[in-house]
Amino acid sequence: MYRVAVKKDFIAQHYLVGGDWGAENKPHSHHYQVELILEGETLDQHGYLVDIVDIENALTALVSLYQDSMLNDLPEFEGLNPSLEHFSRIFSQSLAAHILAPNLISYTVKLWENDIAWASYRALVVHQ
Repeated sequence: MYRVAVKKDFIAQHYLVGGDWGAENKPHSHHYQVELILEGETLDQHGYLVDIVDIENALTALVSLYQDSMLNDLPEFEGLNPSLEHFSRIFSQSLAAHILAPNLISYTVKLWENDIAWASYRALVVHQ
């Protein structure tokens, strides 16, 4: 199985709801890092699993939607605690339309909240 990854960082804000998490219940910033890991069994005619430049462009466009945003105020987080787990799934689902390589089997969005904490969401690619 081949794996390729692309990583990008950004800053966004949130506050947790639905529990008593002390300072996490108040608005605060995180310096996030999003790592996109793509998997597939075959390479294309150029020897690539996927064109990294295309993925970098998609990742940059998506990051720009969250950069400097208050996650709690975004429609995709309505009714949700903006946890790292929810954020990794939402990010993954937003990215799905940009993952067009026919040889991909799955991709994982790994979202780092700081140097030691991350959550991920793995999606299987459905080819039509």
